[in-house]
Amino acid sequence: MTGSKPLIYFVLGATGSGRREVLVDLLADGLAPTDRPVVLLSAAEPAAAADARLPHLARWRWAEPAMEIPALDEASHVFLIADGRSNPVEQMEAFKTWLETSGGELARIICVVNCRLAEQHPPLVAWYEACAHFSDVVLLNHREGVANKWMSDFQNRFKDQFYPFLTEFVKAGRVKNPVLILDPQARRMSHIFDEGIDWVVSGIEGDESEDDIPEGEEEVEMTPEVDPYFERDAANRRKKIIPDIAKYLGP
Repeated sequence: MTGSKPLIYFVLGATGSGRREVLVDLLADGLAPTDRPVVLLSAAEPAAAADARLPHLARWRWAEPAMEIPALDEASHVFLIADGRSNPVEQMEAFKTWLETSGGELARIICVVNCRLAEQHPPLVAWYEACAHFSDVVLLNHREGVANKWMSDFQNRFKDQFYPFLTEFVKAGRVKNPVLILDPQARRMSHIFDEGIDWVVSGIEGDESEDDIPEGEEEVEMTPEVDPYFERDAANRRKKIIPDIAKYLGP
C-alpha cells in the first residue's frame, strides 16, 4: 500500500474462467495479515462457491457508460472483478474514469484466461488480445486437455509482439508466487493509466524533428495519443472490433 491510498486491482476474464478461485489464493498468500482487502464483484456475475471465501464481498454495477462502485471505506486493497460477459474495452474506459476520482491508486490489471474456451473458439483470441493489451499479468487457467501446440502458439503471439505483461500458469486455482502477481509494478502495453499525456506529432516527415523546421514553413499539429482500442471512426464506432464473448458462453 502506498501512503493512505488503497491499491486497486482490476481482474479481467470471461465468466467461468476461475477468477474468484484464483483471487482466493492471491488474497490468502499474497497479502500481509494487517492488510484490509475488499472484493467488488460485477453484479452480472452469478454466485459461486468461492464467494464465501472472499473478504468483504460486495457488488459493483455496470450502468453503461459508467460503473457504479461502492465506497472504498477503510480498504487497503480493492479487487474489482469485471463483468465476464461484457466488452472489456468498454469496462476499461469506464474504469479509467472512475479511478481518477476514486481516491485509490492503480496497482495492477490481471487477466485470467480460460484456455479451454479460447482453444475451442478461435475468434476469442482477439478478445483475449484486447484484455492482454491492458493487463500487467496474464494467468493461464483451465489448461486441462488443451493441446501443447495451442498453448505455445497463444503465448508466442504475445512474445512476438513484445507484450511486457507477466505470464504464469494456474494449477488447481493456485499460482506459484502470489506476492509477485500482486506487486504493483506496471507491465501493461496500454498507456491510458500513465501520468501525463503522450502527444502525437503530425506534419513532420522522415527523420525531421519539430526543431528542424524553419518557423512558418510547416504547420505542426500536436494531438493526444489515443489508445488503439479506444479509437473511433467518424461514425463514433470503435475502429478495433472484438468478438462478443457472451455468444460463446451459453446461457
